[in-house]
Amino acid sequence: MSSATGRLSIVGTGIRLAGQLTIEARHLVAGADQVLCVVDELTLFHLRQINPHSQSLQHCYAPGRSRDASYAEMVERLLAPLHEGQHVCGVFYGHPGVFVWPGQEAVRQARRAGFPATMYPGVSALDCLVADLGLDPAVHGCQSFEAMDFLLYPRRIDATALLLLWQPVALGDPQRSTFTTDPAWVQVLAEVLGESYSENHPVIVYEAATLPLAEPRVESVALADLHRVEFTQRSTLVLEAAGPPIRSEQRLARLGVSPDAIRTASFQRYRQAGRLDKD
Repeated sequence: MSSATGRLSIVGTGIRLAGQLTIEARHLVAGADQVLCVVDELTLFHLRQINPHSQSLQHCYAPGRSRDASYAEMVERLLAPLHEGQHVCGVFYGHPGVFVWPGQEAVRQARRAGFPATMYPGVSALDCLVADLGLDPAVHGCQSFEAMDFLLYPRRIDATALLLLWQPVALGDPQRSTFTTDPAWVQVLAEVLGESYSENHPVIVYEAATLPLAEPRVESVALADLHRVEFTQRSTLVLEAAGPPIRSEQRLARLGVSPDAIRTASFQRYRQAGRLDKD
């Protein structure tokens, strides 16, 4: 039964099939007038057990069609029922706001049109990465970039912090229509990274597991050999810190603190890993 005023809820299914759908997201799916989904067929089947009105938006994608055009159509489909007073629940893979432009844009446009619109958090690939690789972004700090953006726009990176590069599969596909990787682009990326890391620095190609009993992909390759790797749409590149950060003696002096009194998280991590010669 439609509500008097249209309302938009944007939720995520998490990365692993069915098991990472939050209780909150499940309630929103169950209570919506329309559920519009960008998910795989198995997840769609599961969602239809919760709400039979669940429909797929996967048809918005088409071979050779730009992602921008596909995303614009998704946003239009999400917003149209709001004008009929319906509660629309948009469902996206993973976290609905992480690399999900249609989810973010639908919320923005709905609010501008005067409709209540809320995005609810979900389990993202980053959450799975932290759990699977045991890399705490709070220890050394964390830098996160989309791979194409990182390659085309010069960034000042810190090799003493964790570096994540998302969607390397799109390197060589600037229109985002085929998601076919060009190894020449990957080699240039490796050369850019080589300004901050050695050619032997390990790069982890990570892909979160999507099925309950599956294992994540954790493939380590030397930076110089990165162009030989096959990527998928789920691949993320992970570069651990190349060394510990150097403390500022000048800042310690300003604070009136002795260097011996400071034990930061990054210091302790390197010490425990045996990567510091002395205190």
